[in-house]
Amino acid sequence: MKRNLTIAFLTALFTFGIWSSAMSKTRSGVITMEVDLSARAQGQTVRLWIPYPVSDENQLISDIQTSGDYSTIGVYTDRYYGTPILYAGWSKDAKKRKLMFSFKVERQEVRNRDFPAKEPAWNPADYAKYLKPTSLGPTDGAVKKLSDSITKGKNTVLQKAKAIYDWTCENTYRDPKTVGCGLGDVDKLLEKPGGKCTDISSVFISLARAAGVPAREVFGLRLGKKPQQDVTTWQHCWAEFFLPGYGWVSVDPADVRKKMLIEKLDLKDAKTNAYRDYFWGGIDPYRFVIAHGRDVVLNPPQEGPPLNTFGYPYAEVGGLPLDFYDPATFVYRITYHEK
Repeated sequence: MKRNLTIAFLTALFTFGIWSSAMSKTRSGVITMEVDLSARAQGQTVRLWIPYPVSDENQLISDIQTSGDYSTIGVYTDRYYGTPILYAGWSKDAKKRKLMFSFKVERQEVRNRDFPAKEPAWNPADYAKYLKPTSLGPTDGAVKKLSDSITKGKNTVLQKAKAIYDWTCENTYRDPKTVGCGLGDVDKLLEKPGGKCTDISSVFISLARAAGVPAREVFGLRLGKKPQQDVTTWQHCWAEFFLPGYGWVSVDPADVRKKMLIEKLDLKDAKTNAYRDYFWGGIDPYRFVIAHGRDVVLNPPQEGPPLNTFGYPYAEVGGLPLDFYDPATFVYRITYHEK
């Protein structure tokens, strides 16, 4: 009987597509980014900002290397969120503008579980920046009204966050036609709740903040599952909320909806329920964190407006921003090598 139960359990893990996260708790490799802005017209200064990942309790960044023909380079942080930034610049006389940035990343799976049964006293003022609205993430009007209806009768941060997570999983959908990771324009998303990871995560965050639950976006890059892969377009965004007496809890309703789309699942499928359970506090090891924040003022400051998100490299030529979604004007490549 015990052997049969073990076989059934392992079969279920495989069937639900979470075998890799259950059996392989870490993922490591070398990320290399190559940027070439040489095709831009000469006679103008070129400036480049790249998210600069750092080590934390769930990831180790090491063997960091940079090379290129830049005239200046340095590592900075933005003043509001403290996101690290690799900055490089080229003079207007530069004939070539190339940069290579590489590092090794070791990433650990996150499984936030065993939440406290009772919520301790906490001071929302300590998390004020994670309760404020952003330019595309309001906390009043239709967002507040919806948040209040979702969390009616819920008294704790955990209860409210779970209700909002469930609502987001059930009422958004992944739209593969969305450019990049999406803009995260929550007012528009409440009218048409289809998008990609930044869109779906932003819905969760705005609703959470409107309910008094501190929440934030996490911007990252996915790691390859093959020995070598081009991951240039593998940016990903998920969410975290602050649980008093525990800390920051990861949630990823966007990946629930992505799994549902790819595997053609509906909300009643057992596999959907497995994904919802996993991504409520669970994050697979095939991703790592590169940045936080919305409406970001870079350091050194950019000439253009605050960045809606900083999940992609950002560059300006003669003070004008390049479209980081357009490889014809902003040429860069990111590769993963298993180590």
